[in-house]
Amino acid sequence: MNRRTVTAVLFASTLTLIGGLPAMAESAHDFAFDAIEGGDLPMSQYKGKAVLVVNTASFCGYTPQYEGLQSLWSEYKDKGLVVLGVPSNDFGAQEPGSSKEIKDFCEANFDVDFPLAAKEVVKGSSAHPFYQWAASEKGADNAPSWNFHKYLVAPDGSLVQAFPSKVEPMSKELVAAVEANLPQ
Repeated sequence: MNRRTVTAVLFASTLTLIGGLPAMAESAHDFAFDAIEGGDLPMSQYKGKAVLVVNTASFCGYTPQYEGLQSLWSEYKDKGLVVLGVPSNDFGAQEPGSSKEIKDFCEANFDVDFPLAAKEVVKGSSAHPFYQWAASEKGADNAPSWNFHKYLVAPDGSLVQAFPSKVEPMSKELVAAVEANLPQ
């Protein structure tokens, strides 16, 4: 490669690292969200813990799953599980509110105290980099197709499994996967 080509490749890699999918993303720990309260929410802070990442919405038929997510979080947080809600307005425009409105809704209706990210795009080419990475890791057929799609991340940051919206947070299938991936 000539110098111009090397410079172009380095520039493109830098842009990718700054604004998009990290060039060498190896795990979920390479990503960060914005916290719903403001500030950064780096996935690296969850190294050594299992993380259930769920795209959520306040006005969806699956919205009652917040109750199950809170139960899962309450039961397993001291054993090394983090539930991370990622509000999204991608499906049926069922999350139209501001960060404050979303947070207030979750707290008032479901006593949610697990971490919430700011509202994000979770599908397509405009999806948050974590969701682009997860779709590339598990295949497009395991990408969110509706609200309350779930990704389970192992303590080492690897993507373990995707669960479609219909899988309830306290279902035997999801609880077994969580238990199998709690830190030892």
